[in-house]
Amino acid sequence: MTTTTPNAIASVLSDLAGLDIITDATQVAKLSHDYYHFSPVLQPQLQDKFGDAVVRPVNEAEVLKIAQACVRHKVPLTVRGAGTGNYGQCIPLEGGVILDITKMTAVKWMKPGVVRVEAGAKLAALDKQTREIGWEIRMAPSTYRTATIGGFIGGGSGGIGSVTYGQLRDRGNLLAVRVITMEDEPRILELRGDDVYKVAHAYGTNGIITELEIPLAPAYPWSEIIVNFPDFMSAARFGQALSDADGMIKKLVCICPDPIPQYFAALKSYIPAGKHAALLMISETCLEPLAEFVKEFSGEITYQKPAQEAGKGIALAEYTWNHTTLHARSVDPTITYLQTLFPDDKNLSLLEEMYHHYGDEVMFHLEFLRYGGKARPASLQLVRYTTEERLNEIIRDHESKGAFIFNPHTYLIEDGGMKMVDLAQLQFKEQVDPYGLLNPGKMRAWLERS
Repeated sequence: MTTTTPNAIASVLSDLAGLDIITDATQVAKLSHDYYHFSPVLQPQLQDKFGDAVVRPVNEAEVLKIAQACVRHKVPLTVRGAGTGNYGQCIPLEGGVILDITKMTAVKWMKPGVVRVEAGAKLAALDKQTREIGWEIRMAPSTYRTATIGGFIGGGSGGIGSVTYGQLRDRGNLLAVRVITMEDEPRILELRGDDVYKVAHAYGTNGIITELEIPLAPAYPWSEIIVNFPDFMSAARFGQALSDADGMIKKLVCICPDPIPQYFAALKSYIPAGKHAALLMISETCLEPLAEFVKEFSGEITYQKPAQEAGKGIALAEYTWNHTTLHARSVDPTITYLQTLFPDDKNLSLLEEMYHHYGDEVMFHLEFLRYGGKARPASLQLVRYTTEERLNEIIRDHESKGAFIFNPHTYLIEDGGMKMVDLAQLQFKEQVDPYGLLNPGKMRAWLERS
């Protein structure tokens, strides 16, 4: 049903005359891509996929106009924020118009515990504003300086803060979304309650998010800390114990076994070769009991930045989550990664078994998060890539032992995440995008619905 002929594109752009339109091929190519190159599997599949033009709306009225023009001429429309995703979420597989939401940044209102904001607001800028009233956003990816709130909700799942607040999919972490449909007469819909999950983590395939209402957390004075350990399992057990400790106020518990810290140029003086490091963000009110945890697991604090210096110098958060992968790839571009959740009943024992089994081929970088009401280690393993066959063998080996892989080497929503069709998302797309124009090719349920 989609059309990307030069005539169709020209007709859309004629309808949108007066808006901020980009047609320069170099700029359009740049705004057509994200960090999919983290995956050697996705790289050949996506490297030649580009949009035909980019439009940057400044308000919801312009988004409505863009949606209507694309529906009228049956031209695909792909929404993007800052393009910090890693799975090709915002790459236009069938060309067409790219809707860049980054000029829509207004905070509509905020009050203790909640904020209403346009989808293009950067997470760091939003956090700065909410902290002025003593609150902060609950979680953010390691790309928080540049990532947008709309892109995070549309393509992310959790991040820094998830050790306390779980994941975006957990009830209470997203309160409302305002979306524009792609019908013959586009509508503005307000989704609340469980209805928000019709568009959350749907890659923009079933609605254009223009505003969001998200809960906030009390803003604590976060101290950034590096703790070194003599062996990996001491570091991992420390991470589990700290994450389990209800009285400890924490935002980040990241474990990087040797040799991963050697990829962190700015941190080498704090993490000697052969040491296994914990990168932490802990409330300054909890530093005294933290020292007891460190002693219990034979650790040593080698770096500590007080909260009053937040924003200055090194930001430890930017060495965690997928920034860990980014730093490693800057040294060795053959490295790729996996995303794994270990079974709750044997998470550390299985982790130890696989750590010794794989050696340096699979490096078990851990991020602790709350999942199903419990603190658990998720691994963003760094993998020394050789072939796609070997990568798939590693994935199958993990799964055969009960580990769950969130596969970052596919651009299909269902295949990367929960491995099942989300009927609510499919049915919502059938209602609001009947021509299948929104980010086509990313929802397997839509492709196979017949």
